[in-house]
Amino acid sequence: MIEPLYDKFDLPNDERSERSSAPQTDFVAGGIVVAAIILFVGTGSTVFTAIIQTLSGYAGGADRALSVAVILNIALIIFGWRRYRDLQSEYAVRSDAEQRAWHVANTDPLTGFDNRRSIGAHAAKMIAAAEDAGQKVAVFMLDLDQFKNVNDVYGHAAGDAVLRIAAQRIEQVMPDATLKARLGGDEFVCVFVVDPAEPDLPQTLAENLVSALAQPMNHDNLHVAISTSLGIAELGGDATSISTLMRRADIAMYAAKDRGKNCYAWFSDEMESELHRRNDFEQGVRSGIPRGEFEPFFEPQVDLATGRLEGFEMLARWRSPTFGLVSPEIFIPIAEESGLISDLSLSVMRQALDAAKSWDHRLTISVNISPAQLKDPWLAQKIVKLLAETGFPAHRLEIEITETSLFENLGLAQSIVASLKNQGIQVSLDDFGTGYSSLAHLRALPFDRIKIDRSFVTSMVETADSAAIVSAIVKLGETLNMPVTAEGIETEEIGQMLVEMGCSKGQGWHFGRPKGILATQKLLVELGHATFADGQGPGDFGQAAAGTGALDQDDAPRVASVIRKAG
Repeated sequence: MIEPLYDKFDLPNDERSERSSAPQTDFVAGGIVVAAIILFVGTGSTVFTAIIQTLSGYAGGADRALSVAVILNIALIIFGWRRYRDLQSEYAVRSDAEQRAWHVANTDPLTGFDNRRSIGAHAAKMIAAAEDAGQKVAVFMLDLDQFKNVNDVYGHAAGDAVLRIAAQRIEQVMPDATLKARLGGDEFVCVFVVDPAEPDLPQTLAENLVSALAQPMNHDNLHVAISTSLGIAELGGDATSISTLMRRADIAMYAAKDRGKNCYAWFSDEMESELHRRNDFEQGVRSGIPRGEFEPFFEPQVDLATGRLEGFEMLARWRSPTFGLVSPEIFIPIAEESGLISDLSLSVMRQALDAAKSWDHRLTISVNISPAQLKDPWLAQKIVKLLAETGFPAHRLEIEITETSLFENLGLAQSIVASLKNQGIQVSLDDFGTGYSSLAHLRALPFDRIKIDRSFVTSMVETADSAAIVSAIVKLGETLNMPVTAEGIETEEIGQMLVEMGCSKGQGWHFGRPKGILATQKLLVELGHATFADGQGPGDFGQAAAGTGALDQDDAPRVASVIRKAG
């Protein structure tokens, strides 16, 4: 976020004292010279008159004491004048050095733009002048998309070159009087005056700037392609200071990133409200993890040919005392962005594995791993440690990895998958068909199962293309001797089509909605897959399940009719 801005003319006390010491020394030296001149005038006339008279034969000579005083006065005048000139030269050198130091302190050395320190004072003056002239001021906040990849792939020298090229293009697009600053990293800000006769100027400049920065950049025979996300805020209403304008432009810039990057967005009050709401959610997630507010829900997975229950996919739900039951579509992205996803996932996994270890030993638990978690080189070790602490058998755990998460670091993914499989954990490729290079991933990683993305399954009846894709994936699995699971089975018709295609396993609302631990255990007791050490039966357990995610009235009969008891 935007940090405080400082006036470039504010100097530390020691710097001000150094600046004032030189003029004071000049004054002392000048005073000595003036005093010597006054003494010379007072005594010199008498001495020189006596000398002239002596040379003319009218007198006996000048007074010795006065002669010595005149000579000393002359010496003092010469010494004082030379010292004054030296001090003036020293002061000029110091002043020049201070000017250079000020320039370095207030200018970005890479681009020549202002830096975070100096833009505030310049912009404040621009705003004051614009208000006096009846004009508006607009602020652009820019962030280069994918810039981190440039540094990682090509090195920091290439990154610096990209920043310089970006600065040149900003210079070319923006008006001459624009204040331009690099705030740090790949973030830039532009402040410019908008004349009332040109209300569309900010939008035109934003479009041109986004287009210019999207053009490939060449550096040492490298062709680097990036883009920019741009936020716009305009002076008006309660936005009267540069810090407020920059904060609003920053909010709009992140909104542009959320819209897909390579675009611009105007600030609106709704954006700020959404930001506060997101911050509230983030604080809720941060405090809710240690309080156990996140809990596992279980979605049944069945053998499509026999109808036998084979396991569950674990899904996370947030039962917040403030927001109620929150969908993972809301809290998962927040947890990923705030770096909390690993703690959240492991917390929910621990609860799920601890509960499921007493279930039928033939039932598996599938857990989806976030792409952010797949960047952690210690992920496999954390999962193995969790298995040891809960006592859950490794062969009953299946880790699902989404195909798109493999794109960033395939090498690390290979290491994690190998470590998991060495411990007997099953690994499946989730959302198959939606990634960048599905067949390449199947060849590069030893997956145990393929999961067809639900978007293809749910549209099988209405769309022939989707049915053809699902059929092709099933046949591919057969060829590779790799079982296939279909997600999103919501009707009996879809389930029957999958059986005819030869799909082995499926899940979806047709077999019951995801339920919490207690409701799932009740279902397992009814199906003969679980017993309880204290002798509780379905009747006793039903009361305990009330209000904690119990089965819907119409779920249990449908599940019982579709899922057959194992054995």
